[in-house]
Amino acid sequence: MPNPNLTRLVAVARAAMATRFEIVLPGDDAVRLRSAGEAALDEIELLEAQLSFYRPESELSRLNRRAATEPVRLEPQFFQLLERAQEIHQRTGGAFDPTIGPLMRCWGFVGAEGRMPDPEQLEQARAVTGMHLVHLDRAARSVRFERAGVMLDLGAIGKGYAIERAAEILRDLGIENAIIHGGTSTAYAFGQSPEAEDWKVAIPRPSSAGRSALESRSTNLSDLPLAVVSLRDRAISVSAVWGKAFESDGKVYGHVFDPRVGRPVAGAVMAATVTASATVADACSTALLVLGAQGFDLLSRNDPTIGLLVVEPGTTPGPWKVSTRGIALE
Repeated sequence: MPNPNLTRLVAVARAAMATRFEIVLPGDDAVRLRSAGEAALDEIELLEAQLSFYRPESELSRLNRRAATEPVRLEPQFFQLLERAQEIHQRTGGAFDPTIGPLMRCWGFVGAEGRMPDPEQLEQARAVTGMHLVHLDRAARSVRFERAGVMLDLGAIGKGYAIERAAEILRDLGIENAIIHGGTSTAYAFGQSPEAEDWKVAIPRPSSAGRSALESRSTNLSDLPLAVVSLRDRAISVSAVWGKAFESDGKVYGHVFDPRVGRPVAGAVMAATVTASATVADACSTALLVLGAQGFDLLSRNDPTIGLLVVEPGTTPGPWKVSTRGIALE
């Protein structure tokens, strides 16, 4: 039932990490809510300055420049993020891999729309791709790369991590109800929504490439959503092959890679994960897009509470084949 104490909404937004982050906070104290929301967005901006693959002055860029020649000491939370990335890499059988930077460059997706790589260049990129080439020293809180050319790219986990940290800021400031989304592809909600006990988020059908993967439940869609997910103290992340892409010989190549073979994902066109951590949801939706529906058992074994959805080319419903576990279709 609607909560009469949460009928007013404060929304704050900011551009960061090449997308738009928005926080919606229900309640009557607009000044307090807005102040808390801005503080959470400040945290996201600080994380962008630290984790950006594209800013030469970021801590991640400094790490990528130096770690092949010497161990690089990191501040505690950054080091813990890399430990989580390493753990998720192992849990997903290598389907999530933050060392795809060389593959992104080789396939022309860094600052461009992509291109077919030279076979020799592709082999060189594959030789410096893999988390086995990244050594984390917990005692020294340092990172070392096994060889020159290794690069970390946290784009498949960074938005979820930023949302998770923003939620921590909100809770520390006494906020009890909010939803945060980044680029409408990753969202986290806690407490109550104004309309019901849980927040409702819709996943649209992948019928028009280039449209945002995730939509607010209240958005007027031209077609019915593929699924509606209830969130309360949980996160959802949706990964899709659209976005940066190019066509060669009648085949479309997108910017999401299967790091195990060094090529863009083929098969699944969209994947969604729902779990308690926005960081885990972000990384695992990418892994599930790589694995397809056969990844359900692997991911569920590591996190029995996770909800999973994969869309692949097929005949039903419509042109899509939809497989789910723990996410009910509308």
